[in-house]
Amino acid sequence: MANSSRWYKLDNAAKIVPSQAHGADTRVFRLTAVLKEVVNKELLEQALQEVAPEFPIFNVVLKKGIFWYYLEDSEIVPVVSEEGEYPLEAIYYPGKRNLLYRVNYYRNRINLEVFHVLSDGTGAFMFLKHIVARYLEIRYSLDSVHFDDDVSSMQENSTDDFDTFYEKSASLEQLKNMESSRAWQLNEEKDPNLRCHLLEGVISAKKFLAKAKEYGTTVGVLCVALYIEAAIKRMTVRQKKRPIVVSVPVNLRQFYNSFTARNFFSVINITYDATEYNGSLDSIISVVKNEFEGQLSREKINENMNSYAALEHNIAVKMIPLFIKDIGISLFSMFATRGVTCTMSNLGKIEMPEELREYIDYFSAFMAAPSEQICVSTFGDRMVFGEVSPYVTHGVMMNFFRAITDMGIEVEISTNDFDIRDVDGGAGDKKKETEHKEGSGK
Repeated sequence: MANSSRWYKLDNAAKIVPSQAHGADTRVFRLTAVLKEVVNKELLEQALQEVAPEFPIFNVVLKKGIFWYYLEDSEIVPVVSEEGEYPLEAIYYPGKRNLLYRVNYYRNRINLEVFHVLSDGTGAFMFLKHIVARYLEIRYSLDSVHFDDDVSSMQENSTDDFDTFYEKSASLEQLKNMESSRAWQLNEEKDPNLRCHLLEGVISAKKFLAKAKEYGTTVGVLCVALYIEAAIKRMTVRQKKRPIVVSVPVNLRQFYNSFTARNFFSVINITYDATEYNGSLDSIISVVKNEFEGQLSREKINENMNSYAALEHNIAVKMIPLFIKDIGISLFSMFATRGVTCTMSNLGKIEMPEELREYIDYFSAFMAAPSEQICVSTFGDRMVFGEVSPYVTHGVMMNFFRAITDMGIEVEISTNDFDIRDVDGGAGDKKKETEHKEGSGK
């Protein structure tokens, strides 16, 4: 392991994470590899311990400084456990010296859960893919595999690329704009203990792509448009006075020459006026498509990235003591959350070396959220929607999946709840176990 005296500044996206981790929003996300055979714990632990040194930014503990949190190298040896009672439980506890990720398994699932200070979904998938690859090499006595998309060194995957690509920005205007308007919020029944409720839907990626082409748009646009339509069907006439706002994280690695495993993303907000809906999905797609095109230009992306990075470089912010920053960030986060209906993160295609694909069914992703977050990932022909919320019902998502089945695409649904109630039904049963129960997408 690395020398414990080495430390890292938190990247710009990570700086606000410890202050945001409250209640259902533990700021923990889960990446899952679903294999075709039951997982061997001992071999998985061996794989983890062999791969971990290649990703030093994951083998750290979180410490408090006077002005900011920071990460310090640790010699803690990572271990594997069987999945506990609840997913996405808190990882960071102030004053506790522990790794900020966990690896567990359940039957044929390998789960990597990560506190968001370390990485985003794309960066953490780098780590999980290597763990899974090493596990399969050991399990099936395979030759060492090579990742075609993996050209980063240990130094590169630990780089803070917000700092690398930052250009001087005049203000924190982008952050201020996040709290400028109030969006329609889900009105489902909350779990009294604010536990995370997970819903997973698996469909054919090829069929969904073909449907997107029929509508003359992209997979990402179609996903957001379908969600907006599903939400509109849950709204009363009075509620339609507030816009639906879908927050979409954007992987900045595709715009910059970046191979970091740390956080490196921006966010765009897709806003739709529900009173403009005329009963046609096309009417939503046209608005969403224009919003994507307007906000994903290189100039706009660069502007947003610099504005987020300005948080660290602002002298006034730098000099505020950490305990005051924590209070301010918590309040800002509360107001910013009011401006978003849902977050939908498309992690894109998950690539694995060809010789390993026959052992893997699919990958999925989940992110703890104060209201609702949907993560989309694709492996081969398996496209997966992973929804997380503190609600015991899944009304909007069931509308979402119904719309997909109405397109002629089958949906396989599983959940960590005992059952899935209908879109107009009441409370789902409280979560008492981690076993995924199979439901119907119709």
